[in-house]
Amino acid sequence: MILDARGEKGTKAMKFRNSYHPYAAVTIIFWSLAYVLTRLTLQYFTPFSLGFLRYFIASCVLVLVAVRMKMKPPRKADLLWFLAAGGVGFFLYMIAFNQGQATVTAATGSVVIATVPVMTAILARIVYREKLRVFQWVAIMIEFTGVIVLTLIDGVLSFNTGMLWLFLAALALSTYNLLQRKLTKSYTALQTSTYSIFFGTILLVIFAPVSFQEVARAPVIQIVYLLILGTCSSAIAYVSWSMAFSKAKKTSQVSNYMFITPFLTSVLGFLMAGEVPDRGTLIGGGIILMGVLMFIFSAEKSG
Repeated sequence: MILDARGEKGTKAMKFRNSYHPYAAVTIIFWSLAYVLTRLTLQYFTPFSLGFLRYFIASCVLVLVAVRMKMKPPRKADLLWFLAAGGVGFFLYMIAFNQGQATVTAATGSVVIATVPVMTAILARIVYREKLRVFQWVAIMIEFTGVIVLTLIDGVLSFNTGMLWLFLAALALSTYNLLQRKLTKSYTALQTSTYSIFFGTILLVIFAPVSFQEVARAPVIQIVYLLILGTCSSAIAYVSWSMAFSKAKKTSQVSNYMFITPFLTSVLGFLMAGEVPDRGTLIGGGIILMGVLMFIFSAEKSG
């Protein structure tokens, strides 16, 4: 009986380690934290400088890890794939998102970026022939409805040219998700994230001069925020995200977790910045969580 109990616990522990859920959850927590810290750091840094500094710090952390672990360099044949991942996932996404947010409301931007899991599922269906059950598509629609309620219940939806930039940002992030799915088949999650961030940082170097000038004038607490963004919300988060893709059977199973971000960001905003959740947060958050649970349950049933 004791051996059976130990064996059962060991099996459950092994199943948990081999599951994509904990890795995806870690990423979403750190990304949600990033939204709160980003709002605080933008008081002293421009969006482009913040983007470069965040991934520069992440690259420094990952360089130390790579040297420590004697990480092998990518094959020459895959260099373009890593350049593409860094280009769309970090450089293009950041520029498109900032350009869009400059001309539309925050609520509108949240709704557009919330289309990433839907875009990812559609692209994965086209590129990888991944199929979703009817209940999973319904779950995605429920989650997207929750995001709309969360962001627009007390606001209005605006539309202008900034929407095109935001849809480009959403498409860039969706494409990055597919590239991570491909690369993790040949490389470890750590290698995939490290080399993608390296290439993204190299492309963002054009913002380095202004960025370092802003660092010299920033208060110490802002530097602390930057270190958290670079280490936790970038280096650790993206490695964990790649790990989730390497363990999931379908790309959409991982990207679906992104629907939780708006709700979790609101919760962290309340805990860290004293932002009281409004009616939309409570109602929309409940709808999102219901959709996420429905998607996960459908995915588990489909094997």
